[in-house]
Amino acid sequence: MWDHEIRAMASTHAIIAASVFMATVLPAVFVPGFSVYGTHLLWIYSVSVAVAAVSVSVFWLLGISPPTKKHTLGYKMSRLFRSCLYFFLSCLFFHTVVVLYGAPLIESALETFSLAVLLTSLTTLRCLCVLGPNVQAWIRVFSRHGAMSVWDTCLQITVACTLIGAWVGAFPIPLDWDRPWQVWPVSCSLGAMIGYLSGLVVAPAWIHYHRKQLTYKCK
Repeated sequence: MWDHEIRAMASTHAIIAASVFMATVLPAVFVPGFSVYGTHLLWIYSVSVAVAAVSVSVFWLLGISPPTKKHTLGYKMSRLFRSCLYFFLSCLFFHTVVVLYGAPLIESALETFSLAVLLTSLTTLRCLCVLGPNVQAWIRVFSRHGAMSVWDTCLQITVACTLIGAWVGAFPIPLDWDRPWQVWPVSCSLGAMIGYLSGLVVAPAWIHYHRKQLTYKCK
C-alpha cells in the first residue's frame, strides 16, 4: 500500500546521506588540515549547510510539504520568513537546552551554538520541509498517534534517533580518556549525526516492515 512512498523515502534518505558524506570528504580536498576532529566547527557547518540545501531541494521536488492555500508572493514571503524565524528560534532553544544539561554558559559558547545549529538542521529543518512553519502540525505529529502519513512517521523516527544520538554522545565527555573526540562538542555532534544517519536507514525499513499494520487518519 505504501510501496511508492517508501521507495521515494529511501531514495531521498540515500541522497541526504550522500550529501553528508560529500560534506565530510570534499572540504578535506580544498581546506588544508581539515578533519572532523581538528576543524570540528567547520565540519559542523559544512554538513549543516549540505543537509539543509539537499533536504529543502529534495522535499520541494517531491512535493512533501503541505500545499499552501494562497499563492500570492506576499504569502510565500511570509511563509519563508516564518520558516527562517523558526529555524533561528530552534537554534536558541537547543542552545538553551544544551546549557541546561551542563554545557558551559560563556566558555565554549560558539561550540555550543554550533551544536545547536547542527541539531536544528537535522530536526527542525526536516519539520519545516515536511510540515511547513506550522507549530500546531508539529505538536500533532509528535503527540501519541499523531502521524497522518508515512512521512510523519519517518519524521518521528529520524528526529528521535538524532536527539537520542546527541544525548548518548554526551556520556563519554567526563571520562578521563583524553581522546580528541571527547573535546566539546565533538562526541555530541558525532552522536547526533550517527543517530540521524541511523534514522534515515531505520525509518523506511521500519515502515516497510509494519506497512500492513499502519493506518492513518484522513487529513
